[in-house]
Amino acid sequence: MMPPLELLDFLRKEDGFIIATHMNPDGDGLGSAIALSMSLQGFGKKTVLLCKDPVPHQYRFLPWQEKFITLEQFTVRSSRITDFRNLILIDCNDIDRITTDKTQLSAISYQLSAVIDHHESERPFGNIRWVVPDSAATGLMIYRLIKELGIKLTSDMAVNLYAAIAVDTGNFRYENTTSGVLRVASDLIEAGAKPHVIYRWLFEAWSEGRFDLFMRVLNTLEREDGTAIIKVTRRMFEETSTSPDDTEHFVEFPRIMKDVQVSVLFREIDDTHYKISLRSKDDINVARIAEAFGGGGHKNAAGCRIKADFETAKSQLLSLLRRNVS
Repeated sequence: MMPPLELLDFLRKEDGFIIATHMNPDGDGLGSAIALSMSLQGFGKKTVLLCKDPVPHQYRFLPWQEKFITLEQFTVRSSRITDFRNLILIDCNDIDRITTDKTQLSAISYQLSAVIDHHESERPFGNIRWVVPDSAATGLMIYRLIKELGIKLTSDMAVNLYAAIAVDTGNFRYENTTSGVLRVASDLIEAGAKPHVIYRWLFEAWSEGRFDLFMRVLNTLEREDGTAIIKVTRRMFEETSTSPDDTEHFVEFPRIMKDVQVSVLFREIDDTHYKISLRSKDDINVARIAEAFGGGGHKNAAGCRIKADFETAKSQLLSLLRRNVS
């Protein structure tokens, strides 16, 4: 998994990098972006970290997370930061994954663009593209990139990269955990990452409201033909004083059941619009299912949006799953 020479040349020769990750950010996108920003600044480069949404609570232990600015802030400042003219997308491969707001997108002015990502669903964006679907996490790619640039790993970089990899491997429990992944994790621990501290922040720092939300969501469980479906509504968020960030990892839990092959979380955006998260076991490719609705992702973890009421959206999704999952 060697980074392309044109990417290495781009990072060595250019300056003024806008490093952006996708909206509704997760640990892989955030940790990878931060570690790349740290390494480039250590190389004497100027960088700005960009995300449409604020950093979720569970990731605020990451060193440098406070350096992220939102797209709204960037739009206000864009006329004053004209020396940032190179865009790097992290953990996504299309600029539309940064935001759906065209006004915010128009504020991002760049000359060259690069993509560093591991999602299976590819888009044609980027002058330079390094997309490795077989990589368990974008954090692994950034680790390799830092090594190839000859930059020494600091403990802060190690914490961010370890968190990135832990999130996308389910703390090293998913099918994508290989001996190579564990060797990288070992190197990051040697560099200063503390697994027990990172684990507690990622998986054992729920608020009472989030736990209440989780119990309500579990009570919506439906099962059909090896598929488990759970749902979260806007009213649940209101009644538990929580937000969509608090649903991270919820979709993973129904997979605990032996006979469940696909787990689906429906998150209500409005009465006729749902965000769908899909998780699967073994060789069931949910990225293909998500692509049919304009989304994408990985073989065992993907997402999309469906504009329909809940029963219609559920029926459409189940119908497609029946045709594609034997």
